Amino acid sequence: MRAASRAFLVALLLTLLTVTGRAAGVLVQGTIVDPAGSVIPGATVELRRGTTVIGKVVSAADGTFRFADVAAAQYEIRVTLAGFRQTLMTLTVGSAPPEPLSIRLQIGSASETVRVSGPGPIIDFMPPLASPTTPPPPPPAPSGAAGGLPADQIRIAGNAAGAGGRGQSYGFGGGYYTPPDTETYAGIEENKFRRPPDQPLSTFSIDVDTASYTNVRRFLNEGRLPPVDAVRVEELINYFRFEYADAIQGAPFGLTTELAPCPWDSRHRLALIGLQARRLPPGKTPPRNLVFLLDVSGSMASDDKLPLVKNAMKMLADTLRPEDRVGIVTYAGSSGIALHSTRGDRRGEIQSAIGMLNAAGSTNGGAGIQLAYQMAADNFVKGGINRIILATDGDFNVGVTSMDALKKLIEDRRSTGVFLSVLGVGTGNLKDANMEMLADKGNGNYSYLDSLTEARRVLINEAGSTLVAVAKDVKIQVEFNPAQVGAYRLVGYENRRLRARDFNDDAKDAGEMGAGHTVTALYEIVPPGEDVNTGGIDPLKYQRPAEPPPGRVTVASNELMTVKVRYKKPDGNTSSLVTVPVASRNTTTARNLQFASAVAAFGMLLRDSPFKADATWADVVRLAQAGRGDDPEGYRAEFVRLVELAAALDRQRSTQTDASRR
Repeated sequence: MRAASRAFLVALLLTLLTVTGRAAGVLVQGTIVDPAGSVIPGATVELRRGTTVIGKVVSAADGTFRFADVAAAQYEIRVTLAGFRQTLMTLTVGSAPPEPLSIRLQIGSASETVRVSGPGPIIDFMPPLASPTTPPPPPPAPSGAAGGLPADQIRIAGNAAGAGGRGQSYGFGGGYYTPPDTETYAGIEENKFRRPPDQPLSTFSIDVDTASYTNVRRFLNEGRLPPVDAVRVEELINYFRFEYADAIQGAPFGLTTELAPCPWDSRHRLALIGLQARRLPPGKTPPRNLVFLLDVSGSMASDDKLPLVKNAMKMLADTLRPEDRVGIVTYAGSSGIALHSTRGDRRGEIQSAIGMLNAAGSTNGGAGIQLAYQMAADNFVKGGINRIILATDGDFNVGVTSMDALKKLIEDRRSTGVFLSVLGVGTGNLKDANMEMLADKGNGNYSYLDSLTEARRVLINEAGSTLVAVAKDVKIQVEFNPAQVGAYRLVGYENRRLRARDFNDDAKDAGEMGAGHTVTALYEIVPPGEDVNTGGIDPLKYQRPAEPPPGRVTVASNELMTVKVRYKKPDGNTSSLVTVPVASRNTTTARNLQFASAVAAFGMLLRDSPFKADATWADVVRLAQAGRGDDPEGYRAEFVRLVELAAALDRQRSTQTDASRR
């Protein structure tokens, strides 16, 4: 019996040693990047041995992947991601960890496979871009007031430190021509505090554009603070998705309200209004009739413009179905058709047409837009997605007599059910104000592509929210109770404000919501009796808190405010109404409000807003970390990194300013 026991113990010890030996492996790690070298989150990375999957991970927000405790053997690494070719690599693991890998994916169909050798510091198989034999001509100087917008609404980002300007060399290799920085942004005068007895109603159109966030990210990643008018706080907030109610009162969206102490002024409160559009069931995207309208003028030749757009289109082409259609219209001096509307399963023709695109010439945006609308109308899909996607740096300076005529054209065509979205690209010549206006008038979205990863997010990952409209002309009106509110301020949405009477006017245009979209708005609320920050205006000497005018009855209520939302169906002309009262004691510490307030404070600090009160960069990081929650794509973690980067740049600017004063 003792001999048997000893034999059992020896066998058990050998088993434990064997298991321990297997676990004592090495670390295999690396980074997934796109052809431009930008990191790619969300790629599926498998470690395989024969037909057995040893490990499976998704690349993190910084593009990294890790497999721990990998035993010595020969493996195959497989990387897959929609819009890129499947990548296979043989990797031999020994007793020492291999060098970290940097795997650069190639754009193409996921059904295509590329095999590469390894290990090594760089696995790079993207063919280099061909350089033009002759440099394109420099773009003509902007005419008039930056493309037709009133001069007093336009500000040019200059080359002063921190102002956000840098010349862009045209041509793939650069060096041909470096124009002065001519980026333009519409001037923003921040919303001020209003008193309910004077203005009991606050009315605005929703905004689901995200261009400001990615443009700010571009500036910060380049080591520069953005110009203040490039910072639209509502677009920073609405770049992120939040967890809101799914449905309310039969509407195609849910409505959530939250209330908490204001993090940058403890005397105040912060109210959140959140809308959640109905999500599309998997595989239920309607047929798509897409027309790409591409600026191929000389200013689009640099790598961060037309080449980026071409790569993004190739990724999108890999996701098209037989019931989808895509066409390409170009404009540069004169407009033309690069691809007639083509079925989505004819990928070879689509990819070939994309590959033939080149940049040269001046800009005739108006003629191109007319041709694009005609192509979309000729192939209109009833009940489907009918959309023009304009990709440009926004410089419309040839062929359009006035911006008013261009706006009128787009406004007239949106009534047909063909909407217009805008993809902004590039630096140095970005006409942000023009692009935002065109998307607004076209019932579409305005996105800025600072990388191929962002292009994938807009055109593939969030195609439902950016292409499939579930409601249009969505307006919000809030009535504040003067018994509970001394003053209020809408945070952001300066260029979306409406008159009170516009709320019930169905002829008044407003914003659109796409499937799965969330919309977030914040109000800073001052309790009765507290002093009010007038935003740089001297306190009034003779005024007292206003009494209700004769005939107006003040209703005693514990309600803080009432939120009303009007919307139309995508193909409708008559609006419906949703009404939700908000109790004054509805106080919460929900993550939605924590993270949204962090992004709002970030925007106010970037703008050096007179309403930032006690906000600090450290406060923003703390709030963002507390409200980060589930972050599968890593966007919120990236936000924290951007805040820390902005804080460092702000300190650097302050140091330089102090040194110059000595």
